[in-house]
Amino acid sequence: MTIKHLSQTLCVAVALSLTTLTPVLAASPMDQRAQRERATEDDSANQNRSRQDRRRGREAAPDPAAALAAAQGFLTAANKDCQATEAKLLGQTAEKISLYEAVCATGPGYIIIGSTPPEALDCLVLASQADKKRQADPAADVGTVCTLPANDNALAVFTAYAQEAGLPCQVDQGAVVGATSDGTLVYEIGCVGVEGYHIQRSASGWEKTECLQVLVQNATCAFTTPTEQAATVKSWLAGTDAAACDVQQVRLMGQNANGRFYEASCAAGDGFIARTDAAHAVQQIYPCAVAEKIGGGCKLTTTPPTETPQA
Repeated sequence: MTIKHLSQTLCVAVALSLTTLTPVLAASPMDQRAQRERATEDDSANQNRSRQDRRRGREAAPDPAAALAAAQGFLTAANKDCQATEAKLLGQTAEKISLYEAVCATGPGYIIIGSTPPEALDCLVLASQADKKRQADPAADVGTVCTLPANDNALAVFTAYAQEAGLPCQVDQGAVVGATSDGTLVYEIGCVGVEGYHIQRSASGWEKTECLQVLVQNATCAFTTPTEQAATVKSWLAGTDAAACDVQQVRLMGQNANGRFYEASCAAGDGFIARTDAAHAVQQIYPCAVAEKIGGGCKLTTTPPTETPQA
């Protein structure tokens, strides 16, 4: 046997020997009674802790009915026209101010700050702000946004607004793009295949501004392409002298008491200036070759210079 194996054998033998020789002492009757009493006390303490934990859980569990009632109260106090159908308590700020998210029967939902006075933040506004932040930085912290499934209804809300405003198109996009000086929200509405609009609610109803007009006002329409604008103007030309024009580019030149003036370039041939009424019915077509005196003439069509006859 080698030294290494011998050493291991001795260690095992000593361990076995110690195990064998360690006395096992029987507990006295008094010790057994004390152990039973301690076990009973431990059992009771555990049961108490369990009951307390369950009670705390019940107290901490949010009450949907209470959240809905509180949210509705804050919305009413904030002068929001919202019949809340669902709400949840999101938590509290460091100042112990409660935060809620609420779903409305119609229109957008809200994030509610239960301050004095309360604040209600439009879910559409929050979503549009978050989108802009993500476009600038995909990793940006966009802050609080609405997350209840019933508040994932932006397109339905924008479509309802477009219908109320009388927009003659199928809505495919929408966003909150700003607000007027008095705080009225301005929405951009994108349409399928044709130009979109900016719309805003006023005391007398909805105001709508076509994107060609928006561009003149040095603003933008992110959901409308030049192709959609060309298709829009093309749709006005049926039955006119410019009906054959394959419209390529368009611009709104301005308006006067006689109507609005639009310039269009064509894929082939001369472009034109069209005068329309407020409903875009074409009143007159002016070929670019004879339209020099109308608003400075055509800018989208390059008319070749007249050739000088040779002697």
